[in-house]
Amino acid sequence: MKSKKILIAGASIAGNTAAWWLSRQGYDVTIVEKEAVFREGGQNVDVRGAGREVLRKMGLEQQALDLNTSERGTDWVDEDNKVIARFAVDDIGDGPTAEMEIMRGDLSRIIYEPASMHANFRFGDSISAVEQDDTGAMVTFGSGAKERYELIIVAEGVGSSTRELLFPGENRVRYMNLTMAYFSVPGKSTDGEFARVYNTVGGRGASLKPGRDGNLRVYIGVHKEAEDETKWAVDRQKRFFLEKFANDKWEFPRILEGMMQTDNFYFDVLRQVRLKFWSKGRVILTGDSAWCATPLSGVGTTLAVVGGYVLAGELAKTDDYAKAFAEYERIMRPFVKEGQSFPKIGVRLLWPHTSFGVKFLRGAMRLAGKPSIRKIFSNLFVRDSEKVALPDYQMNV
Repeated sequence: MKSKKILIAGASIAGNTAAWWLSRQGYDVTIVEKEAVFREGGQNVDVRGAGREVLRKMGLEQQALDLNTSERGTDWVDEDNKVIARFAVDDIGDGPTAEMEIMRGDLSRIIYEPASMHANFRFGDSISAVEQDDTGAMVTFGSGAKERYELIIVAEGVGSSTRELLFPGENRVRYMNLTMAYFSVPGKSTDGEFARVYNTVGGRGASLKPGRDGNLRVYIGVHKEAEDETKWAVDRQKRFFLEKFANDKWEFPRILEGMMQTDNFYFDVLRQVRLKFWSKGRVILTGDSAWCATPLSGVGTTLAVVGGYVLAGELAKTDDYAKAFAEYERIMRPFVKEGQSFPKIGVRLLWPHTSFGVKFLRGAMRLAGKPSIRKIFSNLFVRDSEKVALPDYQMNV
């Protein structure tokens, strides 16, 4: 099996992790990525529990910690930036802020760079067709090239086009009723080292997170039922938030000004990916294309890292790829179920629509911020990143 050719669709964190491990086991690995070059940037992500253990096995944990965003915790604040409740990493460990907070692009790069020494990366291309038979799969690329592989791993994002091509209509989407945008604005000396979370009426709010580069990462959102917002042009998406927050104070004038000037604007309608099966013949899904839990879970990046490791480990154990796929699903399903278990009523409470709802949320946060309750609240707030009993595969590193 070790000499077989494997194609990975998506130079994501999940795809890079799978490539890192598989290529070191002697597999001939190619990663196809639709972007023309390696994708930098992105927002803050965190790695927890089993995810950190995988990075430790890869010898990358300290490198990731050295690239920490410097975020020391999370504050819930009022319109005057007065702290309602503080959840400091030094006090509670992993909570709303994890001990390992890192930029998505930084984490992806520290995995990609060593992976690229053993695997082949094919940028600026994508899968347009797959024909499977008893011995493998013929892949037609968007460029027109054709090549044969034994296995295909789809490691793209929540809106994976390759998943929809190969698993048409099988994704039972669970919308979280939250429309979000992510971008950066210039930081100020008064921003501090704690993330700030602020909510107001109408299901509206934002989080501001510090970064190592002096910029502030913005997460702005509105609690509402999903429509067709992801199909809008960027200008219309920006106007949506401009109109929703035009009359608000707090940090919103600064946020909206920065939003109109930024070129790293990302818009999303939060939704979970749910499929009955993650494999079909010689094709297997991993990462967000298989199970996107949304940023609400707190373990999305952890799931990506662990999923890539477990999939590689199971394939390395046996020449029976169907058995490996089945074991991978058996191990990962409980972790994914936990990650996707964030209740929609929780979203509704955290993004209140009325003045009473805002007062209730702030009162709850004051209570949750008390020393005797902080840790309990944090454990409830973040999905359990230890849900998987991480296997210890005997793989080359």
